Amino acid sequence: MIKNREVEQQESQPDGQRLSKEEYAAMKKAEREDLWARVDAQAQEVFRDDTAMKGFLDFMARCTPQSTRNLLILYDQNPEITHPRTFEKWKEAGRSVRTGETGYAFFADSKYEREDGTMANGYEILKAFDISQTRGPQPYSAQPHLPEKVISAMIENSPVPLAFSDQLPQGVQAQYVPKQRTIYVRNGMDEMATLCAIAREQAHASFDAVGTGYYRQAYAAQSYCAAYVVAQKFGLDTSGFKFDKVCQSCAGKDAQELRAFLSDVKRAAYSINREVQRGFREMEQAIQPDEFSVDKGKTPKAAKAEKQSESR
Repeated sequence: MIKNREVEQQESQPDGQRLSKEEYAAMKKAEREDLWARVDAQAQEVFRDDTAMKGFLDFMARCTPQSTRNLLILYDQNPEITHPRTFEKWKEAGRSVRTGETGYAFFADSKYEREDGTMANGYEILKAFDISQTRGPQPYSAQPHLPEKVISAMIENSPVPLAFSDQLPQGVQAQYVPKQRTIYVRNGMDEMATLCAIAREQAHASFDAVGTGYYRQAYAAQSYCAAYVVAQKFGLDTSGFKFDKVCQSCAGKDAQELRAFLSDVKRAAYSINREVQRGFREMEQAIQPDEFSVDKGKTPKAAKAEKQSESR
């Protein structure tokens, strides 16, 4: 938070007396510590079991893109949130917050001034309101896409080439091969299995692109979770996903490590979603047969008579 703004926003005590600068700073510090404690507690809760993990990943798929800390604190406050923004951002978007609505604690990036006068990146805690708490024009509802459309978009905008093969080992649906920078996909699988397998391997490819010494097992669980988020995002059948093993593999990790895991999942899922959405836009811009084309009309009688006279 910018230093001057923090001083200006000093709050009053219940008796009406203004807080001193030191008291205000102590109050804001306690507020930050409480919020981070809730974030860390929620991170631990996500990895409790299969149901808890699915609940949070469903929220990640449903909610507009957020930082990991905001996903955790918003989920902690209301798992039904889908589109949170601050009061000012909703106003800019042409919507107003309904009277009496209570906002949700939310981390907002900001700049602050150090004691030496230089500026640094930080954050402030604001209130966010879900779209369900606002009034305004009816929001646009994205139309669902058929699985084959999603697969086409994933193939066309894949970060690495895809190759369909009949030679994959038994039990392997698809696999990203780092040396060849290629994803090999088993031929003949149903659409759901194909889509989820491609999404998982595209997540692996995105982790390899980071350049941090990728090896498959280190990112297996994150890629599996990212594939679930992508499938859930597009309304596909996710009943085959089980997360007990993921939770067991993360047992013993502290809250910071768990947040890092979820950040990996989020980054991969968001990246795949962006590329798929780009594929949809490209499909929409391509020239396609019109669903409501005009049928060829009957030949006018005058034209028929003229043709008959010419043939005599």
